[in-house]
Amino acid sequence: SHASPTADHAAPMPAFVAIALLGLVEGICEFLPISSTGHLLLAEHFLPHQSDLFNTVIQSGTVLAVLVVFTARLKQILFAWREPATRAYVGKLGAAFAVTAVGGLALKKLHVKLPESFEPVAWATLVGGVLFVAVELLLRGKPQRDAIGWPVALAIGAAQLVAAIFPGASRSGSTILLALCLGVSRPAATEFSFLLGIPTLLAAGAVQAAGALRDPLVHTDWAMVAWGSLVAVVTAFAAVRWILGYVRHHSFIAFGIYRIVVGAAMLWWAR
Repeated sequence: SHASPTADHAAPMPAFVAIALLGLVEGICEFLPISSTGHLLLAEHFLPHQSDLFNTVIQSGTVLAVLVVFTARLKQILFAWREPATRAYVGKLGAAFAVTAVGGLALKKLHVKLPESFEPVAWATLVGGVLFVAVELLLRGKPQRDAIGWPVALAIGAAQLVAAIFPGASRSGSTILLALCLGVSRPAATEFSFLLGIPTLLAAGAVQAAGALRDPLVHTDWAMVAWGSLVAVVTAFAAVRWILGYVRHHSFIAFGIYRIVVGAAMLWWAR
């Protein structure tokens, strides 16, 4: 497994350009509910294939963007932790992450995961898009709340496992979709999903990196991993800032339609 580019099936291009393009795709897609896995899979048909380690580490790097965007929220969590509402919110994030962590370990032991190959990812992308459109149409005009209760938090933690089992479902997409179904407002669902992504993505990256560092057969070009991560962080920052403003006044229907188009295109291409 190599993190440095190979040119098996891609037109020759400078390695740093290929890595920057993959970082760009990851940064844009990680927090938008459109599946970074599906888009990276598409991108790697035109660009040199990377190792799982590369993809996981640049994915973890996008957490920095969330930390910067949510600086005020994180300061409140750190300095106002004595307030019951703050402690409850942090507790719900912790409980959701615990559900994901325990469930993730169980899934790993049972080897429950679809392959990251074109067809399963295409179907997950397409079905997720249909669900977004359907849920938004069903919820139109119905009251939504900003508060996230304990049962909702635990359900959102479980929703992250859907993305673990079905690559292409999208972590942010699965969590936001379930939160909407449970009556949470779009801004509150999006914020909780993004903040929950901090421990989730960091844990995934740490596990992958530790495994690679222990394996003498894995040779990783860490300079390229760092470059890809930097590009991903900058683009993720822009994407997160944009979508937080977007969801205050718009539904997720446009994302649903986009996913349907991309999923259908992937299935047509895979024929």
